[in-house]
Amino acid sequence: MTPQLTRRHLLGLGALQTAAALGFTRIGLSSEAAAEPAAASYAPAVVVGSGYGAAVAALRLGQAGVRTVVLEMGRLWDTPGSDGRIFNTTTAPDHRSMWFRNRTEAPLATFLWLDLVNKNITPYPGVLDRVGYGDMSVFVGRGVGGGSLVNGGMAPTPRRSYFSEVLPSVDADEMYGTYFPRARQMLGVNDIDPGWFESTEWYRFARVSRKHARNTGLKTVFVPNVYDFGYMQREAAGQVPKSALAGEVIYGNNHGKKSLDKTYLAAALGTGNVTIETLQKVVAVRREPDGTYVLTVHRIDLTGAVVERKEIGCRQLFLGAGSLGTTEILLRARETGALPGLSPRVGTNWGGNGNIMTARANHLWDTVGVNQATMPALGIDDWDNAANPVFAEIAPLPMGLEHWISMYLAITKNPERGTFSYDPATDSARLHWSRGQNTPSVNAAKCLFDRINRTNVTMYRYDLFGDNKAFADTFTYHPLGGCVLGEATDGYGRARGCPGLYVVDGSLIPGSLGVNPFVTITALAERNMARVLAEDPR
Repeated sequence: MTPQLTRRHLLGLGALQTAAALGFTRIGLSSEAAAEPAAASYAPAVVVGSGYGAAVAALRLGQAGVRTVVLEMGRLWDTPGSDGRIFNTTTAPDHRSMWFRNRTEAPLATFLWLDLVNKNITPYPGVLDRVGYGDMSVFVGRGVGGGSLVNGGMAPTPRRSYFSEVLPSVDADEMYGTYFPRARQMLGVNDIDPGWFESTEWYRFARVSRKHARNTGLKTVFVPNVYDFGYMQREAAGQVPKSALAGEVIYGNNHGKKSLDKTYLAAALGTGNVTIETLQKVVAVRREPDGTYVLTVHRIDLTGAVVERKEIGCRQLFLGAGSLGTTEILLRARETGALPGLSPRVGTNWGGNGNIMTARANHLWDTVGVNQATMPALGIDDWDNAANPVFAEIAPLPMGLEHWISMYLAITKNPERGTFSYDPATDSARLHWSRGQNTPSVNAAKCLFDRINRTNVTMYRYDLFGDNKAFADTFTYHPLGGCVLGEATDGYGRARGCPGLYVVDGSLIPGSLGVNPFVTITALAERNMARVLAEDPR
């Protein structure tokens, strides 16, 4: 369902385009002026981050008439480079691909054991970051729109029974009757045309994996997406510029995808009450005796150098910097004594949603296709397996050649949880997560794909993830937890011990959800913001 483009929404889109054209780091309806306005030193509300929960907070605050400043660490991605594209492809990354790296760090390490995947690049505030914590690294988006810029767009709603298991204090009737539908509508979630899916060359890879799953007695399901499948059909027909059919996904999509800058954030700007400031890193927060929160912020340039140090105060502070960013900000504040009243539960109950990537080698007659759409549309649903519940996305591997590989991102039910601590020597949060904590996820994925391989007489690929591994168990795309609802916060994201401080992102969810989490993060933020705006003084 496509969100309705109101006049205010269109005004917000125009403000984004104008800011990009003029090179502004401050975006709002006033960006249409000839000069960029000075940064604010106070706003009634500040939102940190511009991902899913943050975007919801910004929109609903703006609609309530609250003057709001959004602080985003990344840049606005709305300006074409010298090649005429805003984003680059998966197979030909350049400086735009990664956050201040000399070399890309894609999920695949090698192909045929050769170093053909990652490329040397010039450091730049690129759109994708891989944050390392020893045995675990986390992929996150950098830019206005956060993770919505770099994910595969898969937008499932979690199974109701598991949602209630994960968040038992949340009214499931309210979520599934009101807030999930609201989130899906605003995000522009849509479904692939089954007839086109069956006939197009671009999803042959998914149909081959479906055949192997069915041979094994496993169920597959279509998965909705925020990529416009109607646009994709026009791509295939040669009627519009290609994006999902041109190898674009992990480093951004130039067309077709309804990222947050085109939905929630555009609508937020259109209220006239919301301003987004880019390349702003929040390094500290404290609370004044009068209850005002004061953030210390570093503005960086395109080299990463700090070009301005400033403070901004607010009455209400909404943290939407993601599981990693929000947790680090709060841990630093608690452990340095700036916000000593924060809950001791901040930094706990973290998980990677049981993410495990694997790949299988098919028979020569099971070709997966030279042409592959980058947006997954099908998954293997074995979540009812009581011993080893798994939901496995059938993932593309668009390399421009026939490689006979079936690839998957498995989401498993892993009970293991990590904990963050504050390291004063580096002034950063450290994740305590050992490789062994991913063993339950590897075992669950192995159980599923061993069955598929036995039935279809196929085998794993060992040349893709490094160290001859069949299962990639050292990264996640779905970081969850760190400031869990009902533990570090109350039942609506209000930080315990700090009135006027709210958590609105994936750090509220305790480590596991069973599906891609962004629709749930969005819906939960909608629920929480409705209560906060109805009850809390402004």
